[in-house]
Amino acid sequence: MFITFEGPEGAGKTTILKMIAKNLEEKQYEYIQTREPGGIRISEAIRSVILDKAHTEMDARTEALLYAASRRQHLIERVMPALENGTIVLCDRFIDSSLAYQGYARNIGIQEVWDLNQFAIQDCMPTFTLYFDIAPELGLQRIAANANREVNRLDQESISFHKRVYEGYEQVLQMFPNRIYRIDASKSVETVFEECWKIITTHLNE
Repeated sequence: MFITFEGPEGAGKTTILKMIAKNLEEKQYEYIQTREPGGIRISEAIRSVILDKAHTEMDARTEALLYAASRRQHLIERVMPALENGTIVLCDRFIDSSLAYQGYARNIGIQEVWDLNQFAIQDCMPTFTLYFDIAPELGLQRIAANANREVNRLDQESISFHKRVYEGYEQVLQMFPNRIYRIDASKSVETVFEECWKIITTHLNE
C-alpha cells in the first residue's frame, strides 16, 4: 500500500504519520516512512533549493518542475522498490500538494501541473490519501506556536496564498473522491489518529 498524507501548513499530518508508523511497527508490519520533497539524497538536495528562504525570486514553473524532478527520483529510488517488496509506504505529501500549491495557488493550472507530473510518476498513484482538513488561519497559528518546526520559504507566504492552497485542495478532493479521505484536523491529536488508523485498518484487512 502506498499511503500519502496531505494538507495545508500546520495540519498535523507529519505528527499523525509518525504515530501510524509506530503502530505499524508494533503490529510487525513492514513499512517505510518518507517525505516529499526529499526522502533520498538527491531529492533532499532539491528540497533544500525549493524551500530555501533566500530563494524568493523562484519562478512558479521552476518550482513546479523542481518538485516533479524530486518526486521522480524519490519514486524510482525509494517508493517503487518498497512497493515491489510488499512494503507499506507512508509518504508525507505527494502529487496532490503540487496540484494545490503550484497548480491552484500559484495559478499555473491544476491540469497543467497534473500533465507535468504524469511524466514524472508514470501512473504510480497512491492506494489512498489522508487529507488533513484545517482552516489556514488555525494551521498557521499552530506553526507559530511550534518552536521546533523548520521555517521554510512557503511559510513566508501571505495568508491569501494559504487560503488559495486550501481552495486548491478542495478542487483536488473533487477530482479524486474515491481515493482521498477527508480528516477533520482541528480535532485532538488522539481523535485524528484514531480516525486515520480506522481507515488504514480497513484497507489492511481487505
